[in-house]
Amino acid sequence: MIARIWHGWTTCGNADIYETLLKEEIFVGIQNRHIRGFKRIQLLRREVGDEVEFVTIMLFDSLDAVREFAGENYAVAVVPEKARAVLSHFDERSQHYEIKAEKSGKG
Repeated sequence: MIARIWHGWTTCGNADIYETLLKEEIFVGIQNRHIRGFKRIQLLRREVGDEVEFVTIMLFDSLDAVREFAGENYAVAVVPEKARAVLSHFDERSQHYEIKAEKSGKG
């Protein structure tokens, strides 16, 4: 399993706009692509000074699935124009980690 992690920042005034865009358009668009090996996406948000940081964590079965999502140069961030319009700055590249262990909170 591969985790693709990416960070983007907005002003406080654009944070709700960006969150709504992610949840109602961008995430839905990713889901509607029916990418083989795409498992799920998570959104994290926190205020940092006068900015709001967003982190997306996407889970894929393999790097081949990541390539199907992002293309052959899969480390390059996938940031639609609508998102770029409200982001202050963002990671130009995503990080990829192999998930080696996972435990649930249940015994």
